[in-house]
Amino acid sequence: MSLASVTGYDETFLGSTLPLSLPRPLGDEELRELGYPRFTVLLDPVRRLAAVTAVNIDGSSLQDLPRTGEWMLDPRLPASEQTGPAVYADNDLDRGHLVRRRDPGWGTADQAREATEATFSYTNAAPQAGVFNQSKDLWLGLEDHVLHYADTTDQRISVFTAPVLDPGDPVYRGVGIPRRFYKVAAWVTEGGLQAAGFVLDQSELIDAAQGAVAVRPLGAFRTFQVPIAEIETLAGIDFGLLVDADVLAQPGVRGGDEWRPLRAAADIVLG
Repeated sequence: MSLASVTGYDETFLGSTLPLSLPRPLGDEELRELGYPRFTVLLDPVRRLAAVTAVNIDGSSLQDLPRTGEWMLDPRLPASEQTGPAVYADNDLDRGHLVRRRDPGWGTADQAREATEATFSYTNAAPQAGVFNQSKDLWLGLEDHVLHYADTTDQRISVFTAPVLDPGDPVYRGVGIPRRFYKVAAWVTEGGLQAAGFVLDQSELIDAAQGAVAVRPLGAFRTFQVPIAEIETLAGIDFGLLVDADVLAQPGVRGGDEWRPLRAAADIVLG
């Protein structure tokens, strides 16, 4: 697949009258902007991980395709700026998709296949503990839940996901292993723009002492619904219009300024 002419994330996807700019760091970090079919990665070349990913999802034309694609380095960047296969070898780390494989997989079968295979770029991965529990299951299904239960216009959502690049992250094989990840989903209803923010915490699971990495047996993934304003502060990312569009910031929402632990899909607030 040639990436030379790929435009990536479309800021007018939710409506030309309400363009949603690509979120960017609040600081002056130098990032690499990489376009893929229907999604964009803003890569931090120092951390060698994405600071932001952004994907457009058309739920009305998603294709249910078999899993194809192989993990690959992006040829547009030097390997030294990417977290490649060496970090994931012979340990308990998984290559966690940031933009999920199926999210850009819509349109014709050929378009969907090209887009889903592009998600296997190492620029779209981050180290995650190789265990699975109910909270991780919730995290992986957040986009589907929004598509099914939010009153979205034309079944369209835009989703922004990345690790929280904390300077205190434990370093393993030269790469800081993220302890937290954020996800912000945005959609449009008849009442206007709405959004919801989430954080996945794997701090209890990661042990990167003495140059090795291990999954703590008694740890767990924890997933929270979090005010987008707090995600801005936590991740250092400017989410623009999405802060005021947050469903937790709407009048009448109890505890809208709190982190809400998610134990089941029914705990998610979508307005």
